Amino acid sequence: MVRILSTDVIRSLLSLPELFPVVEEAFIKQGRGEVERPPRPHFPVGINVDRVHDGINEVNPDGESEKSSPLGTALTMPAYIHGRDVYATKLAAVHPGNTDHFLPTVNAQVVLTDATTGLPLALLDGTTITSARTGCIGGLAAEYLAADSTRLGVLGAGTQARWQTRAIAAISDLEAVRIYSPSDSREDCAADLRAEGIPAEAVDSAEKAVSEANVVVSATTSADPVFAGELLEAGTLVVAVGAYTAEMQELDATTFERASQVFADVPEEVADIGDIRESNLSESDLTPLSDVFEGDAGRESDDEILVVESVGSAVLDAATAQYLYEKARERNVGEDVGL
Repeated sequence: MVRILSTDVIRSLLSLPELFPVVEEAFIKQGRGEVERPPRPHFPVGINVDRVHDGINEVNPDGESEKSSPLGTALTMPAYIHGRDVYATKLAAVHPGNTDHFLPTVNAQVVLTDATTGLPLALLDGTTITSARTGCIGGLAAEYLAADSTRLGVLGAGTQARWQTRAIAAISDLEAVRIYSPSDSREDCAADLRAEGIPAEAVDSAEKAVSEANVVVSATTSADPVFAGELLEAGTLVVAVGAYTAEMQELDATTFERASQVFADVPEEVADIGDIRESNLSESDLTPLSDVFEGDAGRESDDEILVVESVGSAVLDAATAQYLYEKARERNVGEDVGL
């Protein structure tokens, strides 16, 4: 039997305060080399196919079916943490055009497998898992590398922008949040966060979001820098979670020139994204984020500008999925089905 953990079940089980130590431990295991994390392939999908929404082919002004090349990117992310009796494989997809149709940009499923027998154990909503564990990266970065009180500027207004803000609010004393996105979604994002008790407001420029912030989060799928590095105040922590390919770039070269240290969740993969390539940095210039949690690295002065780059690690998915699966079994929730 395989246990199905739907979005609603995952959200009923999920607790960010509980998840922070799960993610932190996973980072430490990864940093010590106590994991199996094969390279994650990513490849274009939806090439030369009609974009269909609600069963209707979209058409261009000439009346012909719209075809894009590609519509999205698919990723396969397996991982195993040594000593655990389960391992995980995440199947993810990123479709930036989904925002035009009120659909999530990132969609994913996580398959949890028994490490002792190879039998399937569970299928979990990987979209919420991805959002929550990535949010925890920003939250932990703020806890370890930012000031006690946090003035947060957020570039992006999608699902991940919300989760980054929730996580930082859950782990730090959050004074104010300013959210900017070139679309009107920034208003909805701020309203949703205010409904959760988070002091968020939408602003009409990246400059207003970044000015006076001591933590800046970028959570976009942009191919160009989303703010100017000269806007950063001394002592600011920048957390960039959007870029994951060579074509994607959220931070400009000035940000890296001003940064005293650059941390990366997976240095060998972060070295290949557009942010790092355009800044002329290499893997050797990146400090593993796990070193921060081990106490081997961190902020050295109040005036330092620090950057944390995240492309995501399947190790975090595996740890989060196991935490949720065990909690689901304890509470006897989810649906068991036969394959």
